[in-house]
Amino acid sequence: MNVSGLLTSAGINIAICTVLFLLYSVLRKQPGNVRVYFGQRLAQRKSKGDGPSLIERLVPSASWIIKAWQTTEEELFAVGGLDAAVFSRVVIFSIRILSIAAIICIFLVLPINYFGHSMHHTEIGLESLKVFTIGNVGHRSRWLWVHCLALYIISLCACALLYMENKHLTNMRLAYISGSPQNLGRFTVLVRAIPWSGKSYSDSVTKLFTDYYASSYLSHQILYVPGRKLVNDAEKMYHTLNVPRMSKHCGSSMVRCGLCGVNEKSIRNPSEKSTFAEDIHDFADDFKKKECPAALVFFRTRYAALVAAQTLEHVNPMLWVTEMAPEPEDVLWANICVPYRLLWVRKLGIFIASIAFLIFFLLPVSFVQGLVHLEKLEKKYSYLKKLSGKRNFIFDMVTGYLPSAMLTLFLFCVPPIMIISSAVEGPVARSLRKRSACLKVLYFIIWNVFFANILSGSVFERFDKISSLKDIPAQLANGVPSMAVFFMTYILTSGWTSLALELMQPFALLLHWLDKGLFKGKNVLSCESQTFPYHTELPRALLFGLLGFTSAVTAPLMLPFLLIYFFMAYLIYRNQFINVYVTKYDTGGLYWPIAHSATIFSLMLMQVILLGVFGLKKSAVASGFTIPLIVCTFLFHLYCRQRFLPVFKRKFAQVIMEMDKQDELSGKLEEYHDQLQSGAYCQFKTTSKTSSTSGNMEDCENGKLDSPLVAQVKQSDSGDHDRLQDPDGSKPGLFNAPLIFTSELPQL
Repeated sequence: MNVSGLLTSAGINIAICTVLFLLYSVLRKQPGNVRVYFGQRLAQRKSKGDGPSLIERLVPSASWIIKAWQTTEEELFAVGGLDAAVFSRVVIFSIRILSIAAIICIFLVLPINYFGHSMHHTEIGLESLKVFTIGNVGHRSRWLWVHCLALYIISLCACALLYMENKHLTNMRLAYISGSPQNLGRFTVLVRAIPWSGKSYSDSVTKLFTDYYASSYLSHQILYVPGRKLVNDAEKMYHTLNVPRMSKHCGSSMVRCGLCGVNEKSIRNPSEKSTFAEDIHDFADDFKKKECPAALVFFRTRYAALVAAQTLEHVNPMLWVTEMAPEPEDVLWANICVPYRLLWVRKLGIFIASIAFLIFFLLPVSFVQGLVHLEKLEKKYSYLKKLSGKRNFIFDMVTGYLPSAMLTLFLFCVPPIMIISSAVEGPVARSLRKRSACLKVLYFIIWNVFFANILSGSVFERFDKISSLKDIPAQLANGVPSMAVFFMTYILTSGWTSLALELMQPFALLLHWLDKGLFKGKNVLSCESQTFPYHTELPRALLFGLLGFTSAVTAPLMLPFLLIYFFMAYLIYRNQFINVYVTKYDTGGLYWPIAHSATIFSLMLMQVILLGVFGLKKSAVASGFTIPLIVCTFLFHLYCRQRFLPVFKRKFAQVIMEMDKQDELSGKLEEYHDQLQSGAYCQFKTTSKTSSTSGNMEDCENGKLDSPLVAQVKQSDSGDHDRLQDPDGSKPGLFNAPLIFTSELPQL
């Protein structure tokens, strides 16, 4: 591809982004679109006060950019949680390191690449973009030491910035833990693989924890297999128990004299008492049959729960498996009763399926690379000479814009598939499901967007085959500079345009309008709030960081495109955090270890690729200096894993014990105990309005019924409804983000 093809792709994407930005600045001011563009403010019940006038609503403005720029990290942390702060720090780190790389490589490396080989340069518009890469530098060139120096500067700056980010986020993690004492999940332990005691699982839990944790054990809540029949039986039992209570006085007088004046069908005579007792006994037996070998065990202190969660309760590690429970809003009830012994089978099956999907996706990648190397294909297919022989707008669009656009469309199906597969693995927390999907998407796009495109592009470039694994380093060294052009267009399409679509929210807006037009404003197709799609946006940001590292020295012309993307991401994502996305659950910053490992991988991959390039260029000095840099980078990674990673993986006994002491002195521990015992963890939540009117059933938070199940099922239409309430799992890719329904929110 030449410069004109790149400019064609850039022009198309810039035009799309400009139109979407202008539309967003107008549509966000319309009162009817408040639920789409201000879901976070609605959830916080923040009124916007007097809205803009009619003329102001129709005029585009950049006020949202100013507000996003003025948002501090403390405000972002308060609104979006620690995960939002981690994502913001990833973007900031990328801006800093790519800015340093751009200054060094554009002013030092790029001129050497352009004039590195004796050749006649044509006009810039007709110039091949390969002359701006390291591939244009001749063999044994004396200027390769500049590339090696740039590699050292970028690597050292990246390690220094990464160390600063690790230190900063570690302090934020400590502040997050000590600053949220009301998290009930720290008093709760999830116990699975409970053995049957002969009576019920509940009796087994009571016996074990009263024997081993007598002083710290508070209570427990047995869990049940969700199902519609379970909830219907619970409602029948509730009404059966409630009828004698409501007509107690009237019933006793009727049995004696029958002068109450009511229909005799309403009389409960003595002969019915045995039937009533049998019904209660049948209900109790059905409930016990629905018990699953899992329970939530509540402790009096956080430290006691931590000790119980990290202790093997049985000599058989497959029995009495304990772990810290998620927060009530974070529990994925659909997976809570999955047998523990089957989890490894599920994970193995998902792993095999992911590998198969990874291989299958090579077909569209190869097709895309065929369009990119259309000029090369004409050597084998003569009928393509007519198309490639005419340099016009259509040819530039086919070889420049179309391949990256098609690859972006193919990748749209990946996040929904990965979040469904992550749910099948059996995580008990929604945040863990999204984190697992984030890892899968990251592995997938790094392989298919980076490695598969480079290797298949190398095959199209020279029509040779990769005979062994030994050929892969050489293919990467040759392929990264030659594929820089394709990655530039991919950044424009998947980066710039995707950010504009993220800001615009076209799918959410369309469904919102359909609800208003077809269902009179009821949320049938759309939803009232969304959660941030970490499983799509974080892998994309890390992929662009990898492209920035690997192309900084080999193809510096890519750096301005990446910098524009991250500057746009900084503003757009902050706007989405403070206005659109609602934080219902949080991993506590567990996305940072993923970002740190991906950054180290990108840094070392850059060094390995340049080591291969220096070898191909016959530069022994540059190759010799690169090897110690790879070793030092790996040692830095090991140090960070020892110094910072445990903060994100484990709990702190010192901090937790201090929190317990403070709460005990202030009397807040009793308040937390009451919340735990009054139904904080409600397995079945209601979505119907009929249950409260027909049966006058109290909320599960009241805790007025003895049975934990009855306290839960009084809030539900069906056990399957819990899964329907979690569009995070039922429609994971509809808006490119998992969605969560919330309660009715006031209008602005």
